[in-house]
Amino acid sequence: MHGVARSLAWMSCLLAAFVAQAAPPAAAQDYPNKPIRVIGASGPGGISDIFIRVLGEELHKRLGQPIIVENRPGGAFNIAARACAEATPDGYTLCIMPNEAVTYNQHLYRNLPYNAETQIAPVTQLFFMTQALVVNSSLNVKSVDDLVAHAKAKPKTLSYTAPAAALVLYLETLNKQHGIDLVRVPFKSGGDAVNGVLSGVTPITFVGIGNMMPHLRAGTMTGLVVDGERSPLIPTVAAITELGYKEPLTRSYFGLYAPAGVPKAILTRIADETRAIASEPTFRDRNLTQRGLEPVFSSPDQFAEFLVRDRATAKRVVDAAGLQPQ
Repeated sequence: MHGVARSLAWMSCLLAAFVAQAAPPAAAQDYPNKPIRVIGASGPGGISDIFIRVLGEELHKRLGQPIIVENRPGGAFNIAARACAEATPDGYTLCIMPNEAVTYNQHLYRNLPYNAETQIAPVTQLFFMTQALVVNSSLNVKSVDDLVAHAKAKPKTLSYTAPAAALVLYLETLNKQHGIDLVRVPFKSGGDAVNGVLSGVTPITFVGIGNMMPHLRAGTMTGLVVDGERSPLIPTVAAITELGYKEPLTRSYFGLYAPAGVPKAILTRIADETRAIASEPTFRDRNLTQRGLEPVFSSPDQFAEFLVRDRATAKRVVDAAGLQPQ
């Protein structure tokens, strides 16, 4: 009898384990049942901040819970990335961050306060950003060659902003190749960069095109070059590869992330919901196409595979720029 009892107990344990594996976690079944916080790596008013707030409104409708955005700009995006890595992995903290936070910074900082590969889980790659090099139109600069000539004629007078290491490499390559001295200035968001150009404090910037379109149309800013391919929003502006630029190049993009350890079912649901929202033609045209954003909306697994490749390219960009970890 004792042997039978032990056998029955053993079979009960096996059955319980099987059921536990087959059923989704309880946390995923009733998710979400409270507001979801989204940590933003950029300041208010930039492209990613505007986008996540619009996306959040639609997610609220689909999930039944409000999306609360918490901006954590600064520190080369490390402030937000650390907050993301250290948050409770229950699905109630998500993070929207640019690629620098999860691909470049591990090559640029010796004592990074988080590990992007082990502490931050990819949810979905949201979109690529077409980045444009623009100047305050009062400079009377119409091309990259004009910018170089202007910098030579008025040394130590021009500064620029650029969030992406690959774009900084492009501008620093111009400095080295032509003996000019464009100076990089830190900034917190696309809105901050726009204000710098308009005020003339930092009259040159290389940031997401969506930030500058009203000013490009109004003629207060002039576009010189874009990364990636030519944009239908400013089709006459050439891509940097058309101008013979051959250094390694990564595209700028924003992704949605979560602290490592969030149940896979929750990550997949968030990715699926955002993809469904972005597939709606009106939302896509108004909030992506018209802002110079190229939609991706990948699955968590697809995004993870992409990040492996992009980190390798980021390392090549850092090496090409001769950048040493700080």
